[in-house]
Amino acid sequence: MVDVKKYFLEMNVTRLKVDEYLSKTLAKAGYAGVDLFRTPLGDRVIIYADRPAMVIGRKGQQIKKLADVLSRYFRLENPQITVTGIEVPELSARIMASRIALALEKGYHFRRAAFVALRRIMAAGAVGCEIIISGKLVSERARYEKVKAGKVYKTGGHLSRLIDRAVTSVLLKPGLYGIEVMIVKPGVPDDLVSFKPQESPQQATQGSTGEAS
Repeated sequence: MVDVKKYFLEMNVTRLKVDEYLSKTLAKAGYAGVDLFRTPLGDRVIIYADRPAMVIGRKGQQIKKLADVLSRYFRLENPQITVTGIEVPELSARIMASRIALALEKGYHFRRAAFVALRRIMAAGAVGCEIIISGKLVSERARYEKVKAGKVYKTGGHLSRLIDRAVTSVLLKPGLYGIEVMIVKPGVPDDLVSFKPQESPQQATQGSTGEAS
């Protein structure tokens, strides 16, 4: 008999290890996450990325290498890899954090990179966004810069539904920079209270007259 708790624990640990490896390997492809499912034919791997073609590679060479690594080092049985694009990449905190990191590597000023990402996120329909870049930004002393727009929730049960958060880092000449992106996706928050408009006495009278007739 299979121990269900042990099975799910092992699957989650494996998923975390695979996720950490893919986040480093597929950073330039706009890696956004991975899902693992065990099927009778083997382990199904679904990779979410902003640029799926970079994950697949020319004539599928890159995806074949990934399948070999997942089988050899992560002990996945006959991994079947599916690469899926992101419908709205600007609402994925992981993708936007990766874009900011790539912009910093190309030499963009950290403020410019943060504000460009912020504008794109809000233009995509986000309710709010907060971007924090930390490191030796303007001097030898480490500090952080925060840019924010809209409404950003920090507490409440709706965090798991509405908040998408990602943290990444990039190594530059001054040192290691940390990047944190929080995106509030469109949705109904728990603190939203709506009231039904009250009918006037005339409307109530007309309604009762119509029902009576």
